[in-house]
Amino acid sequence: MRNRTSSSQQQGQAIDLTPMLDVVFIMLIFFIVTASFIKLPGVEVNKVDANKADAYKKVGILVAVTGTNEFWIDKKRVEATGLKLNLTRLFNDNPKGGMVIQADNESNIESIAKVADIARDIGISPVAISTEND
Repeated sequence: MRNRTSSSQQQGQAIDLTPMLDVVFIMLIFFIVTASFIKLPGVEVNKVDANKADAYKKVGILVAVTGTNEFWIDKKRVEATGLKLNLTRLFNDNPKGGMVIQADNESNIESIAKVADIARDIGISPVAISTEND
């Protein structure tokens, strides 16, 4: 005669991990999707200190100007000749968003003005310059 109680107890002690794995995969998908919304210029810049600046919330395009007057968009270095083409492409992707220029302390005002002029020619509005608050 076989003992049926021992086999039923062993089956009842198994833990079903399927719901936990479902939750983990859903969280993974959520973090991957939300991470794509974070925009970085691709280069570290030392911003100018400012006494007061209003926060700008709707960033569609982010351009960084380094201390050596290089332009960075979407983690890629962009030549001055290709700046208008890249800004036009990004503006066509998101016409409602504005543009923020992250300028280094050592960058020339001519480089910053060039980016702002190109943005104005394309129709990007508003254009803001990122600073550090005290």
